[in-house]
Amino acid sequence: MKPFWVGLSSLAVASALPLMPSSVAAQTPSLQPPSVPAAVQTLNILCSTDADWCESKAREFSVASGIRVNIVRKATGEVFAQLRAEAANPKADLWYGGTHDPHLQAANEGLLQPYVSANMKDQYPWSADLLAKSGNQVVGIYRITLGLGYNRDLMAKKGLKPPACWSDLIKPEFAGEIETSNPTTSGTGYTLLATIVQLMGEDRAFDYLRALNRNVNRYTTSGTAQRQSVARGESLIGITFLDEFIPEMFVGAPIEVVLPCEGTGYSVGAMSIVRGARNLDAAKKFYDWALTADAQTIRDQTRVIAIPSNRAAWAPEPVKALERARLINYDFAKFGASAERKRLLERWEREIKNAPRAKP
Repeated sequence: MKPFWVGLSSLAVASALPLMPSSVAAQTPSLQPPSVPAAVQTLNILCSTDADWCESKAREFSVASGIRVNIVRKATGEVFAQLRAEAANPKADLWYGGTHDPHLQAANEGLLQPYVSANMKDQYPWSADLLAKSGNQVVGIYRITLGLGYNRDLMAKKGLKPPACWSDLIKPEFAGEIETSNPTTSGTGYTLLATIVQLMGEDRAFDYLRALNRNVNRYTTSGTAQRQSVARGESLIGITFLDEFIPEMFVGAPIEVVLPCEGTGYSVGAMSIVRGARNLDAAKKFYDWALTADAQTIRDQTRVIAIPSNRAAWAPEPVKALERARLINYDFAKFGASAERKRLLERWEREIKNAPRAKP
């Protein structure tokens, strides 16, 4: 784990005391040893958003609190698997970031600790709604919209018409040109799967996913990889949450983002405390801090941008513009349930994972 912490300076108390003659010292009551500072608190976080964002939040909280933070970045599916494996003896205290579905599944399986922060009064309703639906185990900390991003220069070089809809992605001219993430390891990938099922109905959705699979060059472990792949021209089109692409656009990458014409899904980035957390007090302090406007305000040291859950937190206009997307009525309860997720992923692995597709 990568530590971020504020150290405590040791004080050389004895060296600061004035020297006394031995006769005086003999008559003086012995000095009591200086009180030893309390041990530095430690917090172990599993983080499922961008690495830059994970590290900056750990650093900011350590500076603000003096608590030592050990943080590991993992995809949501990997965190879920770890929490299951460590249920009897958890190593992590808090799960920060990543799509809400795996958090809800962890809540359904009794892997999380209920907690309601006093800072909930400052959050948007969609954050509080997630907390209520999860039995006070999962809170929303940001909101992100699923869509497409493509490399403008590469698209022009290939003489192709940019996609505007989900239906465009299965056209033969995009064979081998599309990158997305694996729904068994990535919350982004699972959100895409659940979105297409809700848009088209399950059987039609799997027909579509088979056709899409033929155009996919690779399925990445995490949904954050498409940002750089498209920016560098390694893939022509990437399917992920659009907040991933916006920072690359800010620094001049030739990326255009698309809100699919049929409508699209979205996710609430989540946070939860692990049941049996060894450092529960520190976890609650981080949880409270992460819901403040200061913690959620977008800063220059990170390239991740999302719609904050705190009403007073600042976000750039291009991010707020994503709220104008045509969103589906995403069924969080159904698609966040462990049984439904398991069933859909098994079908995806059976029918899509091993089906023929384009070579990278």
